[in-house]
Amino acid sequence: MAASSNLHSDELQWVIYVRRALEEELEVSDDLPISISAVPKPLLSSKPECYVPQTIALGPYHHRRCELHEMERFKLSAAKRTQQWIPGSRFHNLVDLFIKLEYPIRANYHRYLDYNGQTLAWMMAIDASFLLEFLQDETLHRSVRDVMLRDVVMLENQIPLFLLRKLLEIRCSSSKIADETLCSILFGFLKKISPFEMVKSSACINALQHSHLLEVIYHSILPRTKDSTFDTTDGVHEKEEHGMNVNCSKLNSFICMFIDFISRRVSALAIIVIKFLVKIPWSIVTKFPLFMIVKQPLENLFSSHLDYQRSKANEASKESPPLVEEIAIPSVTELTGIGIIFEPMDGDLSLINFDTMTAKLHLPVINLDMNSEVVLRNLVAYEATVIQGPLVFTRYIEFMNGIIDTEEDARILREKRIVFNRLKSDGELADLWNGMSMSVKLTKAAEIDRVIEEVNKYYNSRLKVRMRRFMKRCLLCSWLPLACMTSLLVLLIVSLQAFYLIFGCVHHTFHSGKL
Repeated sequence: MAASSNLHSDELQWVIYVRRALEEELEVSDDLPISISAVPKPLLSSKPECYVPQTIALGPYHHRRCELHEMERFKLSAAKRTQQWIPGSRFHNLVDLFIKLEYPIRANYHRYLDYNGQTLAWMMAIDASFLLEFLQDETLHRSVRDVMLRDVVMLENQIPLFLLRKLLEIRCSSSKIADETLCSILFGFLKKISPFEMVKSSACINALQHSHLLEVIYHSILPRTKDSTFDTTDGVHEKEEHGMNVNCSKLNSFICMFIDFISRRVSALAIIVIKFLVKIPWSIVTKFPLFMIVKQPLENLFSSHLDYQRSKANEASKESPPLVEEIAIPSVTELTGIGIIFEPMDGDLSLINFDTMTAKLHLPVINLDMNSEVVLRNLVAYEATVIQGPLVFTRYIEFMNGIIDTEEDARILREKRIVFNRLKSDGELADLWNGMSMSVKLTKAAEIDRVIEEVNKYYNSRLKVRMRRFMKRCLLCSWLPLACMTSLLVLLIVSLQAFYLIFGCVHHTFHSGKL
């Protein structure tokens, strides 16, 4: 009976909501964008604690979680303080205002919100009061504030910013002052939480353009004014072509072609020798007395080769996580080894570039602390679920994951002042990046993909790299000369053994007959 009653109540609330949307004061528009979505399951399963709030629920998605109800008393305390500057000192007046904003509130959320209008309005009024006070409060202990900051930036814990603006409009004497106050609050929030030093002043933050706090962070890193595609101008083509002509001369190209030719021939010869050795009847050959001389060297030869092949197979199996393959680009250490210089730059991610003439790779400065992983992961989740077009930020994360493999890579970027590491060690920094190689869909981004292509082309054109690869291939086939010599030696032993058996028996028979 209780379940039937609840079902009837939900249906009635749905009918009331639809009727109000069609006939009464709600202004329905298809242009209202959905900006607060659920975190995609592939991302959520990788590290749930980075996406699911641990201390406080803001908004409807996690409102019913019992383990977060302890913070409700702090929310109510904030609501009481907010009530003091509401006209008439009645919090209900704020709730009535939010009830009229029911549809715009619901329109921000991707999930269906199974709350009636009054419940939703009370929830948002209390949560908005707490969030506004939290963003302005500097008295909280650092550790407590860090824990709560991580929850505040999570995608599923966002509430619409226009609710904070409504609160400030009630508190301030004019809408203009309310907007200026909100911009100042958001600027202070960005300075505390954003890993990038992109925003210069609060004047560049237009609070009316952003739906929630996480979106503010995202568009401070990738401004909306930037085009998501990259126009390759004639000047860039000329610069690239000139750089490649300087960096890879005709002599260099000839040497590279010669090395590749030799490598292919060596590999082909290796295959022929392997096929020959496999076909030899070793069970018969090993019984010959003379073969015992070369038995141990042969065993060592083939065992070392098999060990090398197994180690390569194991490395390949650990190469990429299940969600996305790592970008094919050399590590920081490898790039530095061929003369590429890492330079910090001012600007957003769309300005990442590689200068082929000076071999300088310009990357934005990033500050990483204990909150950064949660921020970065939720920015990826926001971009994957909300942004239409190239996933530039996700591609940047994949790019950094591609060039940072070890503690040494992290150390170089720290010393170049591209990464300010406030974690415990460079190893922890490397683990952070290597743990974020995830995506939920194709992440091509023209600007960063062009940089990846140019860096790879420059790296692969270096004679030093070509020679190193040739030497590795030679190491792979280093046992080839020994195998050839061993094969000849085996043939010689088999021939001598056969000669001895045949002519030795004849000689023995002859002498026996004579006697």
